[in-house]
Amino acid sequence: MKKYLFILAFLAVNLSNVAQADPAYESAMKSQIQAMNEITDAQASAEVANAFLRIAEANSNEWLPLYYAALTKIEGAFRFDVNKDQEFDSAIELIQEASEISPNNSELTALHGYALMGKLSLDPVSRGQSMSPQVMQLFGLAINQDRENPRAVTLMAQMELGMAEFFGSGPQKACGMARIALDLYKSESAKIDESYIHPTWGVETAEELAKRCQ
Repeated sequence: MKKYLFILAFLAVNLSNVAQADPAYESAMKSQIQAMNEITDAQASAEVANAFLRIAEANSNEWLPLYYAALTKIEGAFRFDVNKDQEFDSAIELIQEASEISPNNSELTALHGYALMGKLSLDPVSRGQSMSPQVMQLFGLAINQDRENPRAVTLMAQMELGMAEFFGSGPQKACGMARIALDLYKSESAKIDESYIHPTWGVETAEELAKRCQ
């Protein structure tokens, strides 16, 4: 009898979660994810990041809008002529805020490492000794939190390759991780449909890393 009561309670919770899905939230997220993929300049990047922040304000229990706002800032700092340190720092603050909503989240941990990797790239000579271990620790933690997260593996591979090139060592470890990431992306692609709003980015980076290993 207890077994059946447990099953009924489980179904009730899950049906409640489905009922609580907000079509307006999902529509807004999909619209801004599309806009994020079409960014061509710093102004557009800022507008998309701010749009995600407005979604976050209206949905204070959701971590994804903060995640995408941070990702937009990170990518914008890499691509455009902005105050890069400031943008990376702003992204880290958003990631920390999102982590309060969703603790031990592999996607957020990996993104934190990505932002720190960006800061490191601005001055690798003076920042490398202090920041490199932090970045590697975050990527390692992200992988341990979810071994099926291809972005965590891709970013670790990217960091490993950068360090190999900097120190003049072999790329074998980075290349192996890039190939693992590509397999993880293939598995992830089976989960993606039109309603999917969780992170899917990074496959192009993994492909580029793998090509450099050929």
